[in-house]
Amino acid sequence: MAFEDGVRDGDDGDELFESIDDSGGNNIFSRRELLDIDHVPDENRIVGRDEQIQDLAKELGPAVSGAPPNSVIIYGKTGSGKSLVTKHVMERARDEADRRGNRLATATVDCSQAKGEADTVQEIATQVNHPSTGVHIPSRGISANEYYNRLWDILNGFYDAAIITLDEVDRLSDDNVLMILSRARESGKIDVPIGIVAISNKINFREKMTERVKSSLGHHEFIFDPYDGTQLKEILANRQDAFEEGVLREGVIARAAAMAANKHGDARKAIRLLRHAGDYAENNGYEAVEETHLVQAQEQAEADRLKELISGLPPHTRYVLLALANLTNQQPDDWFRTTVVYDMYTAVCEKSSADPLSTDSIRGLLNELAFLEVIESNREHGGMGKGTYKEHRLLWEPEIVFRMDA
Repeated sequence: MAFEDGVRDGDDGDELFESIDDSGGNNIFSRRELLDIDHVPDENRIVGRDEQIQDLAKELGPAVSGAPPNSVIIYGKTGSGKSLVTKHVMERARDEADRRGNRLATATVDCSQAKGEADTVQEIATQVNHPSTGVHIPSRGISANEYYNRLWDILNGFYDAAIITLDEVDRLSDDNVLMILSRARESGKIDVPIGIVAISNKINFREKMTERVKSSLGHHEFIFDPYDGTQLKEILANRQDAFEEGVLREGVIARAAAMAANKHGDARKAIRLLRHAGDYAENNGYEAVEETHLVQAQEQAEADRLKELISGLPPHTRYVLLALANLTNQQPDDWFRTTVVYDMYTAVCEKSSADPLSTDSIRGLLNELAFLEVIESNREHGGMGKGTYKEHRLLWEPEIVFRMDA
């Protein structure tokens, strides 16, 4: 049968997909991937982080020649460019090492997604492995120690140096991975120098490390400040070619940057907001993205961010959040004791046909949510003979939690 422009003659197509053109979208997006949070942009699209790029390159730079790089801890709020800059420098380091005839292993693990030490090491080994090594890295079924041994085999046999990034490292239950990786060469496990980049949203993360790990990582620390409105506007302007020409109405980028700057200075949220505004226009049949669409898109952008924050936590985390959202909806600005949250949580479980966890398990989930700054928790004194108890309040609008759960 004859084809013209990839379409069969006489084929009217499926009306279910009539709004999708051959580029995969409609008339709103041109290169939607530029608005994906995990997209690593070209150097000319990275804004306001030239100094940080140079500083990090100085610490990691020796690895391109096979010499020991320095390990680094990077602090900063979400969306301040920590992961972006690290991925950018690692890519350039790998390319430069290759140009010099050296083999540089690079791996990045999102510790919020890792289920523990074995899972973290398995992910590192998988990323640096390739078919010619002959080393098999199973997804499960072997111990953390065996994953380390296979990682050492790969690095010793096929690389001259390694740079390993542990993103959201504060989400690991302990610093055992940091200790073993940072001391692997010193302990004789490998001959290859390893540089560690530990990224944390928590400025006090170093205080929670053991002294041995602090010593291994040294004192190379960087703090990334939030972006200001001008920088956010430039970041979004550098990605406006994600849209078809003329689709973004005048003022959309400036408004999106201002909304993000006034609330958090988070580039991820600003990019996500712009993407959701495009989605809103696309899904509702508009031919252009207007400023008003940003307001419509904001709640969905926040809901996506909340999902991202609690990813990797047990499924019942969502039920605990729904419980707090329901309580807050009934009594705005109030604090709620753990027993009150638990009673509402059991009601949410019953409605969802789920078996509730124990009170101790819910206390653990509340502590996790407080650590992630999704909720705030305080310990209160009940008075003479009444002991102490904890109270909690939601730091997000209840509507955001409900939308996340939709």
